[in-house]
Amino acid sequence: MKILETQVYRGPNLYGYRPVIRLTIDLEELEEYPSDKLEGFVDRLVAAIPTLDDHTCSYGVKGGFVRRLREGTWFGHILEHVALELQCLAGTPVTYGKCRGAGQPGVYHVIYSYEEERAGLEAGRIAYDFLRGLLPPHLPSASGENYDLEAAKNRLARIVDEVALGPSTRSLVEEARRRGIPAIRLNDRSLVQLGYGVHQKRIQATVTSETRHIAVEIAQDKELTLKLLRDTGIPVPRSVLVSSEEDAARAAEEVGYPCVVKPYNLSHGRAVSLNLTTEAQVREAWKRVYELADHALVEQFLAGKDYRVLVIGGEIVAVSERTPGHVIGDGQRTIRQLLDAVNADPRRGVGHEKVLTRIELDEQAMRLLQQAGLTPDSVLPAGKTFFLRSTANLSTGGTAADCTAQIHPDNAEIARRAARIIGLDVAGIDMILEDIGRPARESGGAIVEVNAAPGFRMHTSPTRGKTRDVAAPVIDMLFPPGVRSRIPIVSITGTNGKTTTSRMVAHILKMTGKRVGLTTTDGIYIDGERIMKGDMTGPWSARVVLRDPTVEIAVLETARGGILREGLGFDLCDVGCVLNVTADHLGQRGVNTMEDLAYVKRLVLEVTRDDGVSVINADDPLVMGMRGEAAGKHLLFSMQPGNPVIRDHVANGGLAASLEEGLNGHMITLHRNEQSIPLLWTHLIPATMEGQAMFNVANALAAAAMAFALGVSLENIRQGLRTFDTTFFQAPGRCNVYDQLPFKVVVDYGHNPAAIRAMGQFAQNLRRTRLMGVIGAPGDRRDEDIRAVGAAAAEFFDRIIFKEDVDRRGRPVGETAKLLQEGALAAGFMKSSITIIEDERDAVNASLAMAQREDVLVIFADDIPGVWKQVIYFGKPSA
Repeated sequence: MKILETQVYRGPNLYGYRPVIRLTIDLEELEEYPSDKLEGFVDRLVAAIPTLDDHTCSYGVKGGFVRRLREGTWFGHILEHVALELQCLAGTPVTYGKCRGAGQPGVYHVIYSYEEERAGLEAGRIAYDFLRGLLPPHLPSASGENYDLEAAKNRLARIVDEVALGPSTRSLVEEARRRGIPAIRLNDRSLVQLGYGVHQKRIQATVTSETRHIAVEIAQDKELTLKLLRDTGIPVPRSVLVSSEEDAARAAEEVGYPCVVKPYNLSHGRAVSLNLTTEAQVREAWKRVYELADHALVEQFLAGKDYRVLVIGGEIVAVSERTPGHVIGDGQRTIRQLLDAVNADPRRGVGHEKVLTRIELDEQAMRLLQQAGLTPDSVLPAGKTFFLRSTANLSTGGTAADCTAQIHPDNAEIARRAARIIGLDVAGIDMILEDIGRPARESGGAIVEVNAAPGFRMHTSPTRGKTRDVAAPVIDMLFPPGVRSRIPIVSITGTNGKTTTSRMVAHILKMTGKRVGLTTTDGIYIDGERIMKGDMTGPWSARVVLRDPTVEIAVLETARGGILREGLGFDLCDVGCVLNVTADHLGQRGVNTMEDLAYVKRLVLEVTRDDGVSVINADDPLVMGMRGEAAGKHLLFSMQPGNPVIRDHVANGGLAASLEEGLNGHMITLHRNEQSIPLLWTHLIPATMEGQAMFNVANALAAAAMAFALGVSLENIRQGLRTFDTTFFQAPGRCNVYDQLPFKVVVDYGHNPAAIRAMGQFAQNLRRTRLMGVIGAPGDRRDEDIRAVGAAAAEFFDRIIFKEDVDRRGRPVGETAKLLQEGALAAGFMKSSITIIEDERDAVNASLAMAQREDVLVIFADDIPGVWKQVIYFGKPSA
């Protein structure tokens, strides 16, 4: 058994609408060994990972997967389940997976979901190595090693702790997604974007994009925080800011013993020393602070319980009583043994892996033991509690009990006022009180800290008491009722016409005054300005647009390659469109037939919102075949006047766009509520070259349909189409016509048979004498597809120069041009009318020199800007 390929899908993909990893594996000899034929294998596997018994598998009940193991199942299926379970055990619960044949004997695609990419990949590697270690040694796939699964699980848990969202951020992301608000992780820590484009908000842990920077700065300065609270009548302990050991000793005398020494600007209880009763203890505490900070706060020690009051948007949403990490003696076991028992609690893990954190015998614990005259091997009396932490932070092993219902109204008002005084939208107010149910002013309690970015774990997963939904109020605050989180997204795919149609749609939307983000094969555009150059039709480019805080609407050209490589860069679109499906890219990435290609492109329609619109080409049988899976309303468009499919669809109340015949030519017509709305004569659209470029008529029809689906006014659609042209500067490589020479030159990026034929038909309409073509094809296409390009060219051109692309994509020089010629000759084209010039620049220069007055020269270019310069500077003296 071996892994042939690992593929990570980060958005909706061919295997599901969630992120998945696909391992392509060759079972080799294991194809003949299902699990029931491997003696002892199943028992060893279940003994090593007993929680596999929780997997229901196809039986839908607990134990279903283990039953499949004993009945006999193949290794791809087993690898899938083990990779999933390892992630669950590491603290990232995932359940979705499948195993499918990859089209070759013994080769399978193993698909499993993940929450964190790095952890998901590592889980797959561990599962693969672990399973090989379980195989009988006589099999070639057996590793022959005694695999240390526990060490691997610990390694995976550490990775999860490093890369997974913390419990606070995760709760906010999960709540947002429950409401349909998209979330994009912006770094490998806790910075997350909620929403798209201009409607986006950001969170980092529990700091939001609405949190005031000055409020965070104040909260981080503990001395300033206490001063502001004290000056506004909030009960706080006496405190003095110090910057030296001597200052600390004097300050302790001033505030009185017992006292507290802590850094003035650190969090998570670091270097905090409580209940200090002597000058020596104060001096030692200062030294610990000075290792981390240059100033400390010497503060009056308040006896009582440690409470955290969570204030969100000025309201109390949760209260928790916190207890430092501790052990309770039983008169028999040592402190070390008691601690091992505490850490054996399945709720405790490393970092934020579980709802509670393991308590370590670290420097702080040893110092507290030493101060008490104890060691880890001391035995505590029965019932005696010993605290191994100075502070009650959950991140260091503390516990929490919910007491939201018990807070006294006076204490609640004090907490609300404190949050307002500091200026925090989300604040954790730390109070020391004898009882949260008694007023602080009567019991001598006080606020000791105000925290920006307070942790939510104590409220979402309390050790005792009621779970509180503290994420919902934050999302309510960021996205109140009626406030949008999404921008409209238009996703356009198909074999031909994607770029021009995407540009048309973006241009129409610009007419409405919207700031449009556009991705195309030649770059990313924000409000018409290109911000990145190159083929930008994949998921990464889509995310660039959706992350831009100025974009009001996104138009995303969505290519086959990006879907196959990584999935989509968005979760849902408002309008999804498949323009057409014709032969191209076959034989690549498992796409071998037109039906395969249609299946890939259909994904755009599948992820259309339920209240969105799928725009479908009614003239293309493969596209019409997608209707069963297309989401939202269906808007059909057709270039065939009087198409009965359109007529029936409209009669049933459907949306449509069609090309209809009239006295002055062809009219783009929109249909809604059984009404037909004439929009625009095609000859009035500059991109159609007075109606002669039928491929751009089709593109304009589709663009009008999508704008119509978005609710754009008829006049804005008309104005957008009337002002869109295909000059080089507006649509480079898309039917760019240059007529400043004695002959006419057309530069286009067409590179498949359908595109060659469409351009050939247009060029025939321009013909006066000869029709010449400079033809190439991408080298990564199948031989038969390259020959088909040559055959298509033979149908229209009188004279052909076959050339090769700048990037030959793995083929030797001359091979692509030879295949093109073979295709033309097989179609009956005369060899004497063919010239082969491999280099594109030389081929273009030769064609320009050969062209005569009234000829039409069509150049299918790879280097669009370079070829256009050759054309416009032809015959002019060089600088």
